[in-house]
Amino acid sequence: MCRYQIDVLVEDGLEAVVAEAGLDLALVEQAVTAVLEVEGVAGPLEVSVLLADDARLQALNRDFRGLDEPTDVLSFADDGDGAAFVAQPDAVRYLGDVALSYERVVAQAHEYGHSLDRELAYLTVHGMLHLLGYDHERGPDDAALMRAREEAALAQLVLPETP
Repeated sequence: MCRYQIDVLVEDGLEAVVAEAGLDLALVEQAVTAVLEVEGVAGPLEVSVLLADDARLQALNRDFRGLDEPTDVLSFADDGDGAAFVAQPDAVRYLGDVALSYERVVAQAHEYGHSLDRELAYLTVHGMLHLLGYDHERGPDDAALMRAREEAALAQLVLPETP
């Protein structure tokens, strides 16, 4: 059995734009795997990653965080309802979902002067760390810890730095 089941979804209507941009969606799976391995998270488990537009991320941000503004990445960890019930030893554990904004990937790659793939990988790593409980908004020490964990995961990937 595969240790990690990673579902990468592209929002309807965005597939052609993503393909035309040449984004490597396999990199999303690699970034998820890198985080799980660096963090020592045992499988089997499942994670879903959605690449959507700003409007979708804004709606999710409004509905789940009360912030009516677009954002680059959102994470939705499984709340564990029912997960503690007796399960098969090999049962796949659902970790949660990560939603990424395609427009923010493009804008931030240009802003920071690196490739779309590098920004896609970074946002995936960032979202995955949130799923695992890291939170840079708790304070400077937490932000520094999360940044160090991001760098550790990104170091596992082969990424083009510039466009």
